[in-house]
Amino acid sequence: MPGYYEIEESAKRIQKILPVTGDLAVVLGSGLSPFADRLTETKALEYSEIPNFPVSTVEGHRGRLVTGNFSGKPILVMQGRFHLYEGYSAKQVVFPIRVLRALGIKKLLLTNAAGAVNTAYAPGDLMLITDHLNCTGQNPLTGANDERLGSRFPDLTEVYSARIRKIFVDAASAEKIPLRQGVYIAVPGPAYETPAEIKMYRILGADACGMSTVPEAIAARHIGLETAGLSCITNMGAGILTGNLSHDEVTHTAGNVMDAFVRLMHRAIAQM
Repeated sequence: MPGYYEIEESAKRIQKILPVTGDLAVVLGSGLSPFADRLTETKALEYSEIPNFPVSTVEGHRGRLVTGNFSGKPILVMQGRFHLYEGYSAKQVVFPIRVLRALGIKKLLLTNAAGAVNTAYAPGDLMLITDHLNCTGQNPLTGANDERLGSRFPDLTEVYSARIRKIFVDAASAEKIPLRQGVYIAVPGPAYETPAEIKMYRILGADACGMSTVPEAIAARHIGLETAGLSCITNMGAGILTGNLSHDEVTHTAGNVMDAFVRLMHRAIAQM
């Protein structure tokens, strides 16, 4: 299992090839990789060139780190993430988040593509994550705890920073972009949920459902990163509408909302 030594080894390799100067990182979810193309003065490093890093295996996850300038600030972008359903352990899924902290990152924005559980939502909506439900059956903090990373029992009262959420709300208002706020539920995947499961998640209080983000958010909180989450609603959950769900629908809808996503990010990141 990757530990503190491996984190330091990965960070040193990244800094040698791809110097990181800012303190903000963005993790891009399915279909949102084109955001990295909006950066200027970019440099990129493939995950496969970083020791101890997993490799992305999912379509729509480019699998590289990109540094550049965006909205007048230096940022680091993870163009693709890792998932439990790929066969990675929870610790492997969050390994890059711990490396980000070793690189000097202090603020983290997690993005994802998600299915709507809330029937008032529609494909193309953007949702600011206010809280989450972890239904993956796994926790990245299980096992021996390294105090150099964080305390044994981290508090999760405010996983998603109220300060950053306000910045996004104000930015959405200024840009006249509708912005939902809700609870994200993480499931292991890779199969999409059944209609009965979507009903259950709605009863539990979830507004959107996906297969990522929550393990990363837990690890980020553990190591002291100020974290926010933003979901692109790409489809309605199973049983809400007729028809089947597909990954192509997810990536297509994410592409359609890219302009609004970029405008929101421009305005919010300028204030972060």
